[in-house]
Amino acid sequence: MDIADVAEKSGLPASTLRYYEGKGLIRSTGRHGLRRQFDDDVIDRLALVSLGRQAGFSLDEIADMFSDDGRPRIDRQQLLGKADEIDATIDRLAAMRDNLRHVAACPATDHMACPNFRRLLRAATAGTRSAPPDRRPGPASGPRSVVGGGDSGPVLVGGADAGPHGVDDAGGVGPTHRQMADQES
Repeated sequence: MDIADVAEKSGLPASTLRYYEGKGLIRSTGRHGLRRQFDDDVIDRLALVSLGRQAGFSLDEIADMFSDDGRPRIDRQQLLGKADEIDATIDRLAAMRDNLRHVAACPATDHMACPNFRRLLRAATAGTRSAPPDRRPGPASGPRSVVGGGDSGPVLVGGADAGPHGVDDAGGVGPTHRQMADQES
C-alpha cells in the first residue's frame, strides 16, 4: 500500500506519516518510484498510535510501546499510571466545574463578598489548582471539593456541616448556594 492509500485510509496527511516514520512509529517496506510503500498492518499500528495520543502519551512513549519487530509491547504499569493521571485530571476538572457553578449561582451582590470566591482567588494566586473532591464518608455529607489553601492547608468547598454562606466551624467552606437553595425549598 503506498503512502497516498495509507493517508486516505488513516485520515492522516502524508507529512504526518513521514514524521511518524522518522520517529520510528511506523516503517515503510520500500519505495515504488518516489512513493513510500507500507504493509497493510500499518493501519492497525496507526490506530494504536492514535489511541496512545488520545490517552495522553507522548510519541516517544508510544514508540517505546513497540518491540524491535514492530509488535506491541505495552507496559501495564505504565497504563495504570496514565489511568491514574486521567483520574486526577477528571477530579481537578470536576472541582473546577463545581467551583464555577458556585460562583455563577452565588447570591452575593458582589463576588468579592463571597468567602468561597475569595478562597478560590487565594488558591489561584498561590499557584495551586483545584484538587479532587473529598470523597470520605462522614457527617459532612454532600459534595465537597478541595482547593489549594496555600500555607493554611486545603480549603473544602461543600458539605452539610457548613453555616451561612458556606463557612463551617473549622474554617472550611460549606454547601454551595444551590445546595442551600435546595434545602430551603
